[in-house]
Amino acid sequence: MKSKIYLYLFLFTALICLYLVVSGNKMQKQLGEKNEKLKAQVEQLQDSVQQAQMRLMDMQYFSLENNDDALAYYDHLNLDNPTRYIEDKLLETNERKGNNPLVPYEGMEGDFKINKIKVLNHRWLLADFSDGKYWGDLIIRYELKDDLGVDFELVDHLLYTRSN
Repeated sequence: MKSKIYLYLFLFTALICLYLVVSGNKMQKQLGEKNEKLKAQVEQLQDSVQQAQMRLMDMQYFSLENNDDALAYYDHLNLDNPTRYIEDKLLETNERKGNNPLVPYEGMEGDFKINKIKVLNHRWLLADFSDGKYWGDLIIRYELKDDLGVDFELVDHLLYTRSN
């Protein structure tokens, strides 16, 4: 009787081991497939990040921060961030009551104010203006003087028309 119990116990243990080996192989294959999918996904994401970095570098090409030759014009002024200083000075023109003096249009839904600014180099910048409903773009020539004053001169402007 004891020998039959040991035989059944041995057979039951062998079946459990066989089940674990077969299911372990299946799990290993599934994990391998998932691992390959994840590797492909990581590679795709790395390509996307690289493309985004390239687009960012292209967008930053025309920018004062990345133009050492243009920044050299402001070395003697000891400004930590000339771009931020110029943007702040331009935004100060919004503080006047009414339309911004650099915007050559009268606001229709309110006063035209400058919103976004892109400093291209040591002479030019692009600006976006809006009154809340209507908007447009400006090309502005500026001069940062030795006394840290900034003169702005409108070069060109554009008001977008509503297509309703």
